[in-house]
Amino acid sequence: MAALLTTDLGDTPLLGRGKVRDLYSVDGALLLVVTDRISAFDHILGSGIPDKGKILTQISLFWFDLLKNIVPNHLITADVTEYPRGLRPYKDQLEGRSMLVKRAQMFPVECVARGYLAGSGWKEYQASGTVCGIPLPSGLKDGSRLPEPVFTPATKSQDGEHDENIPFETVENLLGANEAAELRRLTLAIYRLAAAHAESRGLILADTKFEFGKTAEGVILADEALTPDSSRFWDGKLWKPGGAQPSFDKQFVRDYLESIHWNKQAPAPALPEEVVERTRAKYLEAFRRLTGRDLTGLEMGT
Repeated sequence: MAALLTTDLGDTPLLGRGKVRDLYSVDGALLLVVTDRISAFDHILGSGIPDKGKILTQISLFWFDLLKNIVPNHLITADVTEYPRGLRPYKDQLEGRSMLVKRAQMFPVECVARGYLAGSGWKEYQASGTVCGIPLPSGLKDGSRLPEPVFTPATKSQDGEHDENIPFETVENLLGANEAAELRRLTLAIYRLAAAHAESRGLILADTKFEFGKTAEGVILADEALTPDSSRFWDGKLWKPGGAQPSFDKQFVRDYLESIHWNKQAPAPALPEEVVERTRAKYLEAFRRLTGRDLTGLEMGT
């Protein structure tokens, strides 16, 4: 089972390659292809996770459909047979892992919603009792549920470095009060619906981040939505505040890299087969539990 680490769509104009996605220009739209690359500690690793791109794409498509009554999204189609004819020869690279999407003017902030204390939020809380300057009750632990979900925006890194949490006032200064308030409203509305759905599936949505853009029709949800790459999903039965929670993401990868004492400098190492397989299984389990569906094609590595 081979991982797709890079795409080659012939003469189709390549706009860029991110840590995970390859972006192409197609007839006034964008083609977003999710590869099997995986990153950790801000570096793309030397090996990928087979089918990861397909799993992430299918999870995003599930959420785009579930959330469409809250906010429109950038999706035109994910059906390769509906793509422009020139892309059809590349079906093997595109099937299940690509989306033809609308162009939009992207807002320069990551829109983060937190319902639980974890990650950078936990670090800030330990230091100041706040998250993005929002005061929180004393006595919370790593993994504690917050009294109510909070909007904790971040800068959108353009160079692969860490995003930095910023106060809401900074977003207002960047975008204006009205658009900042609308992004906060949408982020929290999406989080509440998604967290309720996840809970119905035995999962906790601890936090997540969104990217929004603007078209002539208004604000749309873009990029990905509520995947294990952009969200912390925990097993509801195993949740116990007071430390790191078992999660449905690339934690196996991070733990392995810490265990070999990698200095977090390029070049990034490749992963042992066991770590690859366990990480892939976690992504697949997240898909099954969130969507209630089973993707036979993914299990077969097709």
